Amino acid sequence: MSRDPNTIEQPVPTTEDGEAVLAEGLKRLAHDDPVAPLRLGARLRNYFLTGIIIVGPVAVTVYLIKWFIDFADDYVKPLIPSIYLPETYLPFAVPGIGVLFGIMGLTIIGFLGANLLGRSLISGGEMVLDRMPIVRNVYRALKQIFESAVTATDKKRAFQKVGLIEFPSKGLWSIVFVTGEAAGEIAAAEPGGETDLVTVFMPTGIVPPTGFICFVPRRDVTLLKMSVEDAAKIVISAGMVMPDQQARLRKLADIARAKT
Repeated sequence: MSRDPNTIEQPVPTTEDGEAVLAEGLKRLAHDDPVAPLRLGARLRNYFLTGIIIVGPVAVTVYLIKWFIDFADDYVKPLIPSIYLPETYLPFAVPGIGVLFGIMGLTIIGFLGANLLGRSLISGGEMVLDRMPIVRNVYRALKQIFESAVTATDKKRAFQKVGLIEFPSKGLWSIVFVTGEAAGEIAAAEPGGETDLVTVFMPTGIVPPTGFICFVPRRDVTLLKMSVEDAAKIVISAGMVMPDQQARLRKLADIARAKT
């Protein structure tokens, strides 16, 4: 097939040319040069959204703290003798007195429950509740919930690492929190002939505080270097916040700035 002499051949791009184009693109990203100036309306919208991001979490946190203090004051202050209330001597009420006396009361109850007499009284009260058909079921369920919540704050039982397991089917991966080794009757039973099991917690996407407790073979868990906080952000945000992606973008921007 003859070649047209009037046709101008285009040079074939090489690897060096591709690297040069990539470096130039990274430089533009590093300098954050806008393609076109934003309009006044777009700027005001960005300022408004930025204000929501800054003020929103602070406002919600303050509201929750105020709600908790008011809730504790409404239920605890009526139980406190008026001689111990500051508003008896001051022309205004002092918020947080119910929280303070509530903490002191729980500490005293915990101290009394730690000795022999306190344990005997608690055991006697539980025996009375166990004889009530409906009350005992409610009490046992609430006791297990509170014991689980308090036990989760222990560093030995807290989430240790973040991992991935294939769930709900092969090729699909879910984030899990590794809580420790399988112990007790579960480890002794050796289900499926597997002797090296780890305990993991798989949070649900709709309600993150809830999830599944799974005993998984160690070889089926892929451990990540991600922190527990970053993994929790991914779960709560439904995957919209990806700390690893943000870290990679910052690294590329740093490399581009170093080359300038």
